[in-house]
Amino acid sequence: MSIEKAITGRYNELAESSCCLSCGSAITFGKARTGETCVDLGSGRGADALRLAETVGPAGFVYGIDLSEAMIAKARRTAEKLGITNAGFILSPLEKLPLEDGAADLVLSNCTINHASDKQSVWNEIYRVLKKGGRFAVSDIYATDRVPDEFRNDPDAVAECWAGAITKELYLETIARAGFTNVTIIEESRPYGKGKIQVASFTVTGTKPSGCCCK
Repeated sequence: MSIEKAITGRYNELAESSCCLSCGSAITFGKARTGETCVDLGSGRGADALRLAETVGPAGFVYGIDLSEAMIAKARRTAEKLGITNAGFILSPLEKLPLEDGAADLVLSNCTINHASDKQSVWNEIYRVLKKGGRFAVSDIYATDRVPDEFRNDPDAVAECWAGAITKELYLETIARAGFTNVTIIEESRPYGKGKIQVASFTVTGTKPSGCCCK
């Protein structure tokens, strides 16, 4: 089984559950404003995206991106039930977002990027879809030490939200290589056991320079 199939299988099963799938407060630190266009990577059941839609109002819009068909379907049903029309949910991998260059003011993500096999591509995409001066707020986990290959290559372990983690140093290097500045760790937990490793949760913010040329 591939890692992607393991991830989609797990989250399809969790679409109708009530368990918490987050690890931080990205939505709080993102500070969305009225009229902004926002992107929620790994939008899941749509809770954060729909909260964002209320914040940005009718003049704004929120794109929820997720790899799980069941999660997308659940989010769309909830949006329809609540009468929220300024949010759309798209089935897509994070490594190739179906959005135009400079489309967004704000990108959020909560405990999702650790699943991605090519994290540099994800961060490059975040950079691409943000406007100049746009910002991100991402909550995720990092591993205290390099995850052994036997776990990193185990699709089920990656899908369980731990074996895909990278170290804090590598995580921050990946963000920097994408081109972001003003990268700041806003909150950070103490290490704790997760699966067969030790991880920590943190929320990171940063900005796409306003004077740069798009990559």
